[in-house]
Amino acid sequence: MDDGKPTGSTPAWWSRPAPPRPTTPPPAAPADTAALPVDPPPPAAPANETPADEPPTAAGTAAAGPVAGAAAAGPVPAAPEAPSGERPQPLHEPDEYRTPPYGEPGPWAPAPPVQRPAPTPPHGSPVPVPAPVPPPGHVPGASAAAGQPGPAPQPPAGPPPPAVPGPGAGHAPPAHSAVPGPATGHPEPAPQPLQPPAVAARPGGGHAPSQWLQYDPWNAPGAASVPPPRQPFTHTGDPGPGRAPRRRRRLLGVAGALVFAALAGVVGGGVGAYIERNGGLTTVELPQAAREDTGRAPGSVAGIAANALPSVVTIHVSGGGEQGTGTGFVLDKRGHILTNHHVVDPSGSSGEIAVTFSGGETASAELVGKDAGYDLAVIKVKGVSGLKPLPLGNSDSVRVGDPVVAIGAPFDLQNTVTSGIISAKGRPITAGGEEGDGSDISYVDALQTDAPINPGNSGGPLVDDRARVIGINSAIRAADGGSGSEGGRAGSIGLGFAIPINQGKRVAEELINTGKATHPVIGVSLDMKYTGDGAKVGTKGQDGAPSVVPDGPAAKAGIRSGDVITQVDGERVHSGEELIVKIRAHRPGDRLRLTLERGGKEETRTLTLGSAGD
Repeated sequence: MDDGKPTGSTPAWWSRPAPPRPTTPPPAAPADTAALPVDPPPPAAPANETPADEPPTAAGTAAAGPVAGAAAAGPVPAAPEAPSGERPQPLHEPDEYRTPPYGEPGPWAPAPPVQRPAPTPPHGSPVPVPAPVPPPGHVPGASAAAGQPGPAPQPPAGPPPPAVPGPGAGHAPPAHSAVPGPATGHPEPAPQPLQPPAVAARPGGGHAPSQWLQYDPWNAPGAASVPPPRQPFTHTGDPGPGRAPRRRRRLLGVAGALVFAALAGVVGGGVGAYIERNGGLTTVELPQAAREDTGRAPGSVAGIAANALPSVVTIHVSGGGEQGTGTGFVLDKRGHILTNHHVVDPSGSSGEIAVTFSGGETASAELVGKDAGYDLAVIKVKGVSGLKPLPLGNSDSVRVGDPVVAIGAPFDLQNTVTSGIISAKGRPITAGGEEGDGSDISYVDALQTDAPINPGNSGGPLVDDRARVIGINSAIRAADGGSGSEGGRAGSIGLGFAIPINQGKRVAEELINTGKATHPVIGVSLDMKYTGDGAKVGTKGQDGAPSVVPDGPAAKAGIRSGDVITQVDGERVHSGEELIVKIRAHRPGDRLRLTLERGGKEETRTLTLGSAGD
């Protein structure tokens, strides 16, 4: 345990430590030289050089190969000490653990060399192998420069040259140390190149591995002093066991990249689909147009509806165990309202009639007059002011294709507006007929429209593009083949019929003024069972009376029993119903031109219409 540790007296901290105590006593020096001071050694030759006229020494060989140190050649005599009078005393006791391996190197010792690791074999990790111990007296030879131990030259006979050991046992002083120290005058070690590990001398002989490990990460093992060329970062050939070839690693990297790209695509697609379906990950704010002017052109459907709706009412009737709903419109400021006969008929003579205006106001009403032949009726509201009459148009000026708007309460849905066109004119429509005597049958020369009309629209106005009334909605053609006033309950199929306002105006005036309406007649009884083309005058009248009324309009025009009337004012008629519709489209006193067939010949007669009350 005292290898490399001084065992004698402790020197001053600024002086070199004493050499290790030799195991054998050195040869005695002559008496005349023991007291003489030792001259400093001559300047050392440069590293790796040996004077030609001098034998190689341990210090000279240490720079060329593995350093064996002075101890490898044998015991080294102690250097003579300076006189005690010249040595200053230390301020404190020196620390004996300051020298290696227990402390940092002293100022006189060079830094420990770097150890280079042994190469790693392909089959596993390296196993540290102790350095071979050369025999006593062996020093590195010339082959040490190549990393191989060789025979060392023997030292010359006689006492070894004086040498000062380093701080650790077994270390030889540098070969080029020749600079005197600042404190003692002893040679100061100069910088030297890195040396291979030295073998320390054992007390009993031989050599021991150094306690300082040497490692050089930038040099390959195997060479002691000559660094081998650095290995390239990559190389070809067998990668060794446990390591995949570079091509396999490249394929694995490409496969991993493809898998990552596929997963990223799936995740990204899922996130995109979620965002698209759910409107994103933030609060949804939908774009919206700014507030605009609500006014509309008077000729537009919205403009027409805005002008007509305040004059349209919804009618609820009850009486005699029956109820009904329909529509009407205001005729004047006195409160007269025009509607259909079949709308108010359930009230009878003592039923109740309630009127609801477009604004929601409700008022009671009374019956003014009604006529089943025209399917028209007039009612009047009481205690209501500020009424707005709906202007009346002229149905004779209407042409097929003109735009129209229907307003009403289909299925009791008030203020409903639908639009369409006039699809035909002069459609002979008969409705009613629930009474056995046919007194409730209405004959209408109607305007046909495709504006949707449904049960509840009856009695409502059909207006033109100026919001003027041109007809009174009265009947629809149902999908089941039925026809008549709200014929069928299936709803509209685009075939609605309205009483022309010209006829409605005349009847309304008569109902308001007299409480009843007059029907124009020609004074004949028709054969309603005739299946030929045209209207045939019957052979007998009602209750056995003659078929042609004496002194009536037809008798005065020369019409006889059995004649077939085919035209009225040039318009073709195909049945008795159509002839009645054409006649009721006129007023009493109007002149008509009739075309008839008698005995296979066609004749023309002109007559003046009479009144049914006469």
